[in-house]
Amino acid sequence: MTSPTIALAQINPLLGDLPGNAQLILQAASEAYAKSASIVLTPELSLTGYPPEDLLLRPAFIKATAIELNKLILELKQFPGLTVIVGHPKMTPVGLQNYASVLRDGQVIAAYAKQELPNHEVFDEVRYFVAGNTACVFEAAGIKFGLILCEDAWHTGPALQAHAAGAEILLVLNASPYHLQKEVLRIEVLRQHIATTKMPLVYVNAVGGQDELVFDGGSFALNNIGELVMSMPQFETDLGFVGISKSGDLEKGLLVLPSSVESQAYHALVLGVRDYVRKNGFSGVIIGLSGGVDSALVLAIAVDALGADQVRTVMMASRYTADISWIDAREMAKNLDVQYDEIPISAPVDALETALAEQFKGLAVDATEENIQARVRGTLLMALSNKTGRLVLTTGNKSEMAVGYCTLYGDMAGGFAVIKDIAKTLVYRLCAYRNSLSPVIPERILTRAPSAELRSDQTDQDSLPSYEVLDGIVERYMEQNQSIAQIVEAGFDMESVEKVTRLIKLNEYKRRQAPPGVRVTTRAFGRDWRYPITSKFRA
Repeated sequence: MTSPTIALAQINPLLGDLPGNAQLILQAASEAYAKSASIVLTPELSLTGYPPEDLLLRPAFIKATAIELNKLILELKQFPGLTVIVGHPKMTPVGLQNYASVLRDGQVIAAYAKQELPNHEVFDEVRYFVAGNTACVFEAAGIKFGLILCEDAWHTGPALQAHAAGAEILLVLNASPYHLQKEVLRIEVLRQHIATTKMPLVYVNAVGGQDELVFDGGSFALNNIGELVMSMPQFETDLGFVGISKSGDLEKGLLVLPSSVESQAYHALVLGVRDYVRKNGFSGVIIGLSGGVDSALVLAIAVDALGADQVRTVMMASRYTADISWIDAREMAKNLDVQYDEIPISAPVDALETALAEQFKGLAVDATEENIQARVRGTLLMALSNKTGRLVLTTGNKSEMAVGYCTLYGDMAGGFAVIKDIAKTLVYRLCAYRNSLSPVIPERILTRAPSAELRSDQTDQDSLPSYEVLDGIVERYMEQNQSIAQIVEAGFDMESVEKVTRLIKLNEYKRRQAPPGVRVTTRAFGRDWRYPITSKFRA
């Protein structure tokens, strides 16, 4: 008799597509059954997608989910003896709960309500769910399995409770969003449970993009001494298998080890763009190509995500655009074989300046004229978007978003901000990574001084500290919540720290109007940054 096998269904649900998600679960069950698996694990809220947010407040959504679950239960009868675990919301006598149902032979043989509801970072489950308080232990293939959900695994109570209830192997269903090096953190935390309970552990995670969030998959299994015995690819759908030995421990299987930080970040961005565009039904994307490093990276990501035929680029030169910007933009577009157009903006800029000449009479030239150029470009891109149905991808990075080095209704105009959580220093590292795969970004783009090219001889460092300094301050202040005093103690000069933190505060109103973009750090300007626009506090 062969040993029991657990199948890990690392699927990419489309939020709200209940029949489509049910079909993904059925397909995984069919393949697992054909390979004689005993159990199929699917991610947290696999039937609905995660996070459903305020859809959970709509009774019609909860009712439709229940109907689809009942259909799925019946469909799974075609795989006799197979145990399939499905995540879904469920209205119970105590209220709506984040639930997992254990399905076998047309019946729900066990169920579990998530106990630890996260209410931090990007999570807001307390708004929607009532916590459970009891363990779930069920038997399959002669083995007792404990079941917990995502945040439960980051606390000691649920795993200990399952162990006390007789569980021999712990199963963890997850919709765990990615941030840099999170895969290391997950394993470290779960090894602590194993050290206490000696229970082997199987962890399945969702994969795919959902608005700002990217779920990286990377599902894995740890044996009873915390050794990694099986792991799955990141940023790809897959069906993995892990066997159970006669002793009740997990057998060694296929190991797919994580790649470099740059590789992970790049593939997270590719997946985030692909799913945002395709899941929302856009016909393609448009990018304002400037000849600079940010738009070059966004273009490479877009082509890798969607294919060259789905990407259109537009170079919109002004009187301040350097010849090398034209040359590098054309070369970049040629390297990636995308549609490339040139629309000079001198005429519309001149027209606006003429229209405003009387109002500006006697006033010095300043950032106003620079912003007119940026807003002309934004208007042209949005017009092309309206006419073609393609989504405008903005090209601003996290460093710029932090200090407001961007123009409302100008370079911020668009539908998806691909690199809004990528600091400028990481932008260069990602470009180098992409060129290591194939040299598509011209070298001069990576070596010339960055410039918005909105006035003569302009560089970013005319008004900003070096990006190494700027990014270090932003990371400490924004991501790590360090105070101004702590940042100065870490070696940054007071003048730069004061300037950067003041700009972060002053430009909150811009970020509130920015499009969503992929989150790859522990804290992005988005759902896990909720600062007031009106505030006097800064320390």
